Amino acid sequence: MTDRLDGPAAPAAPPRGATRLGPPPRLAIWFLLPGAVLLGAMVIYPIIYSIFRSFYDANGDTFVGVENYASIFSDTSTLTTIRNNLIWVVVAPTLVTAVGLIFAVLTERIRWATAFKLIVFMPMAVSLMASGVIFRLVYEQDPDLGVANAVITSVQDVFDSSTGYPDARPRENDQSPVAVQQGAVVTKQAATPGQAVLIPLVGVKPETLASASAAKTAQPGPGELAGTVWVDFTQGGGGTVNQVDGTEKALAGVTVEAVRDGTVRATATTEADGTFRFAGLAPGDYTVRLPQSNFTAAFNGISWLGPTLITPAIIGAFIWVWAGFSMVLIAAGLAAIPRDALEAARIDGATEWQVFRKITVPLLSPVLLVVFVTMIINTLKVFDLVFVIAPGSVQPQANVIALEMWRVSFGGGGNQGLGSALAILLLLLVLPFMILNIRRFRRDNQ
Repeated sequence: MTDRLDGPAAPAAPPRGATRLGPPPRLAIWFLLPGAVLLGAMVIYPIIYSIFRSFYDANGDTFVGVENYASIFSDTSTLTTIRNNLIWVVVAPTLVTAVGLIFAVLTERIRWATAFKLIVFMPMAVSLMASGVIFRLVYEQDPDLGVANAVITSVQDVFDSSTGYPDARPRENDQSPVAVQQGAVVTKQAATPGQAVLIPLVGVKPETLASASAAKTAQPGPGELAGTVWVDFTQGGGGTVNQVDGTEKALAGVTVEAVRDGTVRATATTEADGTFRFAGLAPGDYTVRLPQSNFTAAFNGISWLGPTLITPAIIGAFIWVWAGFSMVLIAAGLAAIPRDALEAARIDGATEWQVFRKITVPLLSPVLLVVFVTMIINTLKVFDLVFVIAPGSVQPQANVIALEMWRVSFGGGGNQGLGSALAILLLLLVLPFMILNIRRFRRDNQ
């Protein structure tokens, strides 16, 4: 009699030829095949062909090796492009992430948080091309057209409303009672209190005088030194030189100084009719002077689209577009932070700044890193904003790699060998950040 082991019997092997549960693995190939074909046709093949094409000349007939890559780092304009991209990579992602963090924290403390998020996120619904058109208008030099300069000039006028007449000048002859000395207009003859001084000027453009009042001859009171500053020109001819005629226009808002022994004794400003008055002057001889500041052009805003500020201006437009995206992602991470840690820190006496710096930011670091890396990828690929906002005259100063790649290949350069080399350079710059983002996503999903 043989011993038997207790326990359940091992399952019998399925008979040969029996089918397994579910579809066979090879069936998945047919579902993956369309996507793989599209991926190969739209991604893999263009990359491989661009690498191949980058080793040939502009026409694609002659093999030039790494000559295209060498020209990237030897051409002055291309080096400017690379420098601009470095500025973009350092500045734009940092500012977008910081602004998004600030907005996300503030939305937890305001009553209309949903409306605020909607307004900040709204630029994401606008294409980059349309955003570029919007900011091209915002940055217009003329304050009547550009919103940015309209705001700046309005604020500047609150603190300094002086009017400048850059074209005004005295007549260049011996009969003129005034002359130019070191940029200022001064009277040739000394004046004393109780005397009227005439300061005729010419050269002012008609459009500047469109709203000017008629000039009047000043009548000084007892002990006053008075005078008139006006445009000594009568339209249509006529009038008397160095005399105030009835139709001649006054220069209002002009600063006038009474100078004695090289020292300014009194200062006045011309009225709407061009007259000015000095009261309380001590007896003696005075030189009446119009300082150089009167002949400096009035502040007309900042040249945002000039070669100096064009890159910061475009980065500002980029921040406007992507701040909402950054805010939404960071706000989602902020909502997942345990409130117990924040409340415990406040109970222990931590200030709001300490809670933000030592608890909120460290707990948000994974989200901040994702936003930062995503913005780096977007800045390396930026094209639309630079192409639309930067005028043609300053595009060389605002150029970036993506725009340069298009310009030398299809925008008139006709050198697809160099364009392919720039495309591969851009791919090599973007690739590490894409790999970093993918690894982060995989780590978060595990």
